[in-house]
Order: sequence, then structure tokens, then C-alpha cells
Amino acid sequence: MTLTLLHDVRPWGGAPADVLVDADGIREIAAPGTIDPAITTADAVTIHGDGGILIPSFSDVHVHLDSTRMGLPFRPNTAGETRWSHIMNDRENWRSAERPVAERATYTLGRMIAQGATRVRSHAQVDADSGLEKFEGVLAAREAHRQRAAVEIVAFPQVGIHLEDGVPDLLDAALRSGADLIGGIDPCEIDRDPVRHLDTVFDLADRHGVGVDIHLHEGGSLGLFSLDLVLERTRALGMTGRVSVSHAFSLADRSPGVDRALEQIAELDVALTTIAPKGSLSVPLDLPVERLLQMGIRVGLGMDGQRDYWSPWGDGDMLERTWMLAFTQGFSRDDLIEDCLAIGTWGGASVIDAALPRLAPGVRPGVAVGDPAELVVVRGDTPTAAVMDRDPRRIVIHRGRVVAQDDELT
Repeated sequence: MTLTLLHDVRPWGGAPADVLVDADGIREIAAPGTIDPAITTADAVTIHGDGGILIPSFSDVHVHLDSTRMGLPFRPNTAGETRWSHIMNDRENWRSAERPVAERATYTLGRMIAQGATRVRSHAQVDADSGLEKFEGVLAAREAHRQRAAVEIVAFPQVGIHLEDGVPDLLDAALRSGADLIGGIDPCEIDRDPVRHLDTVFDLADRHGVGVDIHLHEGGSLGLFSLDLVLERTRALGMTGRVSVSHAFSLADRSPGVDRALEQIAELDVALTTIAPKGSLSVPLDLPVERLLQMGIRVGLGMDGQRDYWSPWGDGDMLERTWMLAFTQGFSRDDLIEDCLAIGTWGGASVIDAALPRLAPGVRPGVAVGDPAELVVVRGDTPTAAVMDRDPRRIVIHRGRVVAQDDELT
């Protein structure tokens, strides 16, 4: 088994150390130069960290690799103002991209890994227009980088499940062909039949033994109603710890119904993912992340689209998205900014794997003996400085092996 010695790194910005890792995890942490030289000289590949900060690798738990245009010529955004207009804009333009889905997804996933993400959950659109083509493109990207990152794929019905014929069968086929989770989207606003939409999602999950990840942009009381239907089915099917809700904007308005929803989310161990949106006083979109951490609710961070037909935002760098999370939350204290860094790294990992220890305010897991060897070395005087500066010089480790260094795949 290959050993890697990370020489002179600072776990979560602490004292300098040497860290010995292999495919199974972190084996030893000791003062620089004190790990058994018989091991390090004969069996280990030594990587010099030069005093960089060692943190868990980034986890992008909400991305759409099938729609990315990263690496291609810039196209102005031609979508309208509504969510439906964005969905249709994607449908009208995706086939005219300069590269097929598999090539675009593979390129973007490579950029994400090079910048420090080794755990990814990507949605792949399945609908009557694209069939399984987008899903198969994301499958190809996962295979291309299977030695560099762990990738989950969500079979995602972006255009609804029951508006067009044959979509449930296509979702079933995607799950039989390698999708890890079944998705859903705004059951009231898109399909306009929330019970039927969610019954189909949870029936597919139950039949295939997979988890669920629901896009829930619906805000206010409508969103809380849809969320209650999700929680009801989670409880009925015994799916504690196997359901995620993306966006969950209805939890941002701090209305009285939010307290009850959060209590149920914590009880049923439903995970939440955010893309660090910037809302307003009249339309709040930002999740109360510190409260979520205090309640032991799993919360992760994602990039969402990446310079696609929805928006020009997204460049594959989860350290930048961590900065955005701290910014949109209005944080300036170092401990709160570090909480955002923990969400962008270990928080997302716990969304993918509910067995991992939970985050809490001020808790900095992921760099102790026995933790997975999913790591990244970033540059900065402190973790907060690393978030502010976002130096591209990084060392990325997946299963104990360096897979990228200084913004290049190895």
C-alpha cells in the first residue's frame, strides 16, 4: 500500500507536523522529522507542505456537471427572470455547446479536483428531451476521474416528473445504470402536484434502496408545506439519515414554522445543502448555518451551476465558494469564517456519509489519526487568511495519494 508523508503542514492552522497517510486514512501525526525514518525513507512518498494549512478536502455536494460550460467561450446569459425560463433556456441551448456533455463534465470535474475537491455530489438531468444523455455524460466524467475523487450522481428530474411522458421510467433506468440517489424539484411549483411528485420520488428510492436529494427553492409557507411532505415520507419509509434537501429557502425567512421544521430535520437526520445565495430583507435565501451546526444538522456547500445556461457564476473553486458563504452570512469573526470552511470541507463529507461525526460551532474535524485521507493543503497565515486570499497553490490528496498540486492534476 502506498504511503504519503506530508512534511511540515499545520493541521487546521495549528503547530507544524508531519502527517503519514495511506488509502485507508491518516496513520500518524507527529512533530516534523519524528515519524519512524525506516518507514518514511523506504516506503513513503514525501511531499513538502512548506508550512501550509492541512484541512479536509473540499466537498462539493450540489453541482450540475451536466450543464457546465467551463473551459468554453463565454456566452451571455439569455435566460429570463423565472426559474422555468432558466430551465427552458438550458433545454434550448445545451445541444449547441461546443463540446458534448461528457467532455464538458470531465473537464469541469478535473478543475474542481485540481482546486481541492475530492468528494462531489452531482445532479444529472433526466427528462423527455435529453433522455439519459446528460446522465451518461456525468457517468463518463466520474469514470475518467475515479482515481482522483469520489463522485455521487443524482438522477435529477429538472423539468418535473409528470409534465412529460416517460420520465419516471427514465429515472428508473438511470438508477439501474449507476445513479446513487433520486432527485426531485419544487413539487408544488413545477409539477403542481406535490403528493404525486414526492410519492414517485420516494417510491423510486424505496425500490432501488437509494437516498433522496430534493431541490426545494419554494420559499415561505409553500416551501414549508413541501418540506413537511418530504419529512412525512422520510419518517414513513424509515429513511432517517438518507434524505437531503438542497437550497431549502423556506428555512431562511425565520417564520414561526421554521422552528418546527428544524426540529424534525434534526430528528430525522435530514441533511441540508446550500450554494451561499445572496438574498434580501424581503426575500431571504441564506440558511441559518450557525443554528444548524448548534442543532447537529448536517449541512454542506455546493457550487451549483458552473458558467452554464443559468448564470455566469462558478469556477470550480470551493475555497472561493467558502468565501461566498462567509460573505453572504455576514461573518467577520475568525471562528465563524472557520465554521464556513468546516462546512465546505467536512460538512459536505457528512452530507454524503451520515456516519461521519457531526460538525458543531468551533469543531474542526477531519485531520486526526483515523480520519479519511481526503485532504488539501492550502496557503495562509491562518485558516481565515486562506479563505480571504484563496492562493491557488494547493496540494490535493485522495485516498492517501496526491492527485493535484499547484492547480494541476497529477
